[in-house]
Amino acid sequence: MSGLVPYLFFPGNAREALTFYHEVFGGDLSLFTYEQFSRTDGPGDAIAHGMLSGAVELFGSDAGPDQDAVHIVGATFSLLGTAEPAVLQQWFAQLSEKGTDVDPLQKRPWGDFDGQVTDRYGIRWLVGYQEQPAGE
Repeated sequence: MSGLVPYLFFPGNAREALTFYHEVFGGDLSLFTYEQFSRTDGPGDAIAHGMLSGAVELFGSDAGPDQDAVHIVGATFSLLGTAEPAVLQQWFAQLSEKGTDVDPLQKRPWGDFDGQVTDRYGIRWLVGYQEQPAGE
């Protein structure tokens, strides 16, 4: 782990959400259940801790009884320049499936490309890149 990694508490669908992010971003996904962590404050098959590592890193779990589920307002997860343009375009398209395009991925007046999407789990992403000069 090399920096800030978001840790999201999901409302009972952590396995589904983290599997979706794994499908989008690739990398390695590890999921551990409440039962594996000897937790008794929820169903044994609930996710006590999940880790996605790779180009995009996320941690997550199913919210416990005293935890609020994720609801992020006034913030976005930035993926600016984190991969090649074609990969970022693919990520944007996948995050948009069953989500909401807040601002389509497009070329901006200053020459860069960016856009924002809120995915099916309510997480807003800023995806962008600089245009590659011809021949690079």
